[in-house]
Amino acid sequence: MKIKITGVGSYIPEVKVANIDFDKNVFLNEDGSPFAYPNEVVIGKFKNITGIEQRRYAAPNQCSSDLAFLASQKAIENAGIDSETLDYIIFAHNFGDVKPGTNQSDIIPSLATRVKHKLQIKNPKCVAYDILFGCPGWIEGVLQANAFILSGMAKRCLVIGAETLSRVVDDHDRDSMIYSDGAGATIIEASDDETGMLSYESATFANDEAGYLFFGKSYNPEVNPDIKYIKMFGRKIYEFALSNVPAAMKSCLDNSGLGIDDVKKILIHQANEKMDEAIIHRFYKLYGKSVPKDIMPMSIHELGNSSVATVPTLFDLLIRGKIENQEIHKGDVIIFASVGAGMNVNAFVYRY
Repeated sequence: MKIKITGVGSYIPEVKVANIDFDKNVFLNEDGSPFAYPNEVVIGKFKNITGIEQRRYAAPNQCSSDLAFLASQKAIENAGIDSETLDYIIFAHNFGDVKPGTNQSDIIPSLATRVKHKLQIKNPKCVAYDILFGCPGWIEGVLQANAFILSGMAKRCLVIGAETLSRVVDDHDRDSMIYSDGAGATIIEASDDETGMLSYESATFANDEAGYLFFGKSYNPEVNPDIKYIKMFGRKIYEFALSNVPAAMKSCLDNSGLGIDDVKKILIHQANEKMDEAIIHRFYKLYGKSVPKDIMPMSIHELGNSSVATVPTLFDLLIRGKIENQEIHKGDVIIFASVGAGMNVNAFVYRY
């Protein structure tokens, strides 16, 4: 027995924010000094590195749990199940519900509990809880669902990844242009046929790497230093990802019993176009192979980096034929992979 994804849903916020919308931002260096070049140059360099042209932000009346509820409704409908039959709701996020105009996190009750409430599930044996695992949170939630189902503790789980990163960014930090909002949800059940999860890998690197992503003060010295925003050491993350993600993917694929030529798609966390491309090239290089055409669907150009939501949202878009020049077929082998705060790395091989 193994697990498979029987339902998928996503919610992509309607508010579109283009790169040009950051033209009036006062971007500063870490020490508070201004850049030596205009925003036009900053935005141009940003586009060339990340591939991001626009991103989506939640509406003012929406928080992460609202986006998650909408994605979950779609996943439940897609699976054709009664929500009362869910044994677990596993909600991966990083910052809780953050209302506009404040970056204070609200996580009581848990966001998973809020989604259960919004879904009007009355069954008390449907256990709802949150996990904090950085951007790889949704994949880790799937791995936890796998453990519950294979151990006999559950038959059916709802695994969600949702975030509103636009609420925790420093407007004076050019990295703020990376982040976006969104939600993806999946129904996970047991599989007795050839489809489903074949192998997985998960790891936390917490020595020198623990602080690569962190909560820090604004680059503007006039802003209250006690108010914190998402910050990162981009170069260190890039180097970490290139060293560790391909290796984790290779170990995962080797453990599945399949070969590199069996892989039809790689769904990787939409963090940075150049970084994702470098990871895939490094992965194929481990097998002495060139990267096949159309192996890596991308959504970051239009949707930005929505953290835990990127991978399930990408999967939903792919299976619904919403990504140009990309399609998936029954029996295709997919590698799901992610990297993020922790530093955490995980992956699983899946037969669709």
